[in-house]
Amino acid sequence: MAGRINDEDVKAVRDAVPIDAVVSEYLQLRNAGGGNLKGLCPFHDEKSPSFQVSPSKGLFHCFGCQEGGDTITFVMKIDHLTFSEAVERLAGQAGITLRYEEGGYNPSHQRGERIRLVEAHKLAAEWYAEQLATSPEAETGRVFLAERGFDQAAAVHFGVGYSPQGWDHLTRFLRGKGFSDKELVLSGLAQEGRRGPIDRFRGRLMWPIRDIGGDVVGFGARKLYEADNGPKYLNTPDTAIYRKSQVLYGIDLAKKDIAKSSRAVVVEGYTDVMACHLAGVTTAIATCGTAFGTDHIKILRRLLMDNGSARVIFTFDGDAAGQKAALRAFEDDQKFAAETYIAIAPDGMDPCDLRLAKGDEAVADLAEPRTPLFEFALRQIVGRYDLDTPAGRAAALDEAAPVVARIKNSGAQHEVAVQLAGMLGILDTQFVVKRVAQLARWARDRGGKGPAPERGRPAGGALQQYAAAPSAPRGPALNLRNPVFATERELLKLALQRPELVSPAFDAYGVDEFTAPPYAAVRQAVLDAGGAEYGVQDPQEYLIRVRDAAPDDTVRAMVTELAVEAIMRRAVDEVYAGEVLVRVRRRAVERRVREVNGKLARLSNHADQAELSAVQNELWVLQQYDQALREHGAAAL
Repeated sequence: MAGRINDEDVKAVRDAVPIDAVVSEYLQLRNAGGGNLKGLCPFHDEKSPSFQVSPSKGLFHCFGCQEGGDTITFVMKIDHLTFSEAVERLAGQAGITLRYEEGGYNPSHQRGERIRLVEAHKLAAEWYAEQLATSPEAETGRVFLAERGFDQAAAVHFGVGYSPQGWDHLTRFLRGKGFSDKELVLSGLAQEGRRGPIDRFRGRLMWPIRDIGGDVVGFGARKLYEADNGPKYLNTPDTAIYRKSQVLYGIDLAKKDIAKSSRAVVVEGYTDVMACHLAGVTTAIATCGTAFGTDHIKILRRLLMDNGSARVIFTFDGDAAGQKAALRAFEDDQKFAAETYIAIAPDGMDPCDLRLAKGDEAVADLAEPRTPLFEFALRQIVGRYDLDTPAGRAAALDEAAPVVARIKNSGAQHEVAVQLAGMLGILDTQFVVKRVAQLARWARDRGGKGPAPERGRPAGGALQQYAAAPSAPRGPALNLRNPVFATERELLKLALQRPELVSPAFDAYGVDEFTAPPYAAVRQAVLDAGGAEYGVQDPQEYLIRVRDAAPDDTVRAMVTELAVEAIMRRAVDEVYAGEVLVRVRRRAVERRVREVNGKLARLSNHADQAELSAVQNELWVLQQYDQALREHGAAAL
């Protein structure tokens, strides 16, 4: 077993590798004054930087979690290495040959496990790259890249390689370099076969996945042959050095520009990262076969320094899977101080396809932030509902309001609530703002778990005054002091008792002009019975037919009640009937005007001119009709 590393060599390593150079490989550092630097601590979550580095002393210390030490300590903690492994890693970077107190130079097979696995991956990456560049078999891979706009120089820049189709080509190569079968299996580069280890990746295009420090820790492998029964993309399994939820493809290339520009572009695949970088978007990164999650956010936050002006732009495919990925990303949105955006090409192409079709400028333009992620998420939610109906707007608000309530910044929350009202076409903006604030308050009271569901509360209840769509007559008795309901009831009494006074105008009234559900059901029964006009022809048979047309006993009882209840005016004549007809119709027009104004609010920033003009024209027609009813009464019906 190897002995202790020579003390002079340990000191030489400390002196040769500046601590700020090592730390800045993992997080962004800024001037803290007095010759010190500061950044967000990589060892615990924090909102403001309390992690300080002293280059002159070669030390770091976090005033939040109290972690501290020298360069070697930092590397041990950040990469979970032993003391010897950390020294060996730093020595390799500095080109220092280490001496050991017991046994001379350290044999390679006795070095730490992590160092060995990283070295195996480094050699594998070089070998795969050589295969792609020189092997005749790899022509399939070279053609694949060329068809996507990547030449040999691009392959070299990103370290892309090729794994031969044989069973154990890489295994035999690494055995020749002194690696044991156990190490090859532990590394994920090989797997157990019936007669010993075989290559995990065979006949595939290989992308080396590097950690933020630049070490190759895994691979992403793309299928090239139809005979390959495996998945389209195959990634390294979780190992001692690779966790797919904790790595971002391209982070080693992008980290400096992310820190410098305070911007990161998150794409979906390896070729998308390549396309973005070659198009000048050098802050592009991608996850490795998993959704963008909390650990990925931690990596970016250390580089972005929780700068409020920082930007994180997600580019997802325009298909359903891409939209679902965007919504998952939005769930973690509040873990960023940075503003988050989404970018989707108009035709749904990913950055790789977009570069092929329209060139580098189109990719660079795609990565410009336009649509805030919260706006996209809300539009996906409200888009599932029919916003032209009161019930649809109510249900959309019930689902979208809790999303807005999760926004921690109260100023931003208020602004987004106002925007949500516009999306829904609800002109009473303050109602939406108050609803969101109420949900946010409930969430705070419950420790951030969100509002508890209200017992017995029906869907859409957040917007009851907007949701009065016709339905079966159920629920509490109507409040006759409500002038809307009272007028609708009066018109139905006239239609059942004195149909000659309201016909034929009444028969042109839609069921939706009766906002009280029981009254809407009675109106439908009158329609099914032949209308008020039938009542003029045969008054006795008319009521029987209306009762028979009622869908259930409740509606039938309502028909009977309205047929015998006294009309509210002592002198019942055509003038009074006309006044009631006009009041019901004008209220229906006013409701429709509110709906159209709401639609205009929703369309103002997103509709084409033809659609906008059609809605504006409808609004003008409604306003003219309302004026005619106001000036000419029943004659305008």
